[in-house]
Amino acid sequence: QVQLVESGGGLVQAGGSLRLSCAASGRTFRRYAMGWFRQAPGEARKFVAGISWSGGSTPYADSVKGRFTISRDNAKNTVYLQMNSLKFEDTAVYYCAADALAADTVVRELAGAYAYWGQGTQVTVSS
Repeated sequence: QVQLVESGGGLVQAGGSLRLSCAASGRTFRRYAMGWFRQAPGEARKFVAGISWSGGSTPYADSVKGRFTISRDNAKNTVYLQMNSLKFEDTAVYYCAADALAADTVVRELAGAYAYWGQGTQVTVSS
């Protein structure tokens, strides 16, 4: 069983930055691919970014490429999402998720591939 706890959300003006953190329990964190997803009101949960076990693969949604950076610290069981140049349309609840079945270098972008989810953290960008 893996427990994920997100933090770092909040209210920020357009053009600003936030860094989200996701702390994971469990000794096998380093064997999980990790993903960040977001869900705006009335919309489906969407893939934002992911990172493989060793960090060698980091796919991003087209809407955040060049603005967001995902990283992980396996010694701290933590994954991060640095969000720069935030836009109003980035407003959503952000969730981190763990995929315990992906091989290294693989990051899956479908929410259904992730067995473990955090409770979410709200990010609100004012225009």
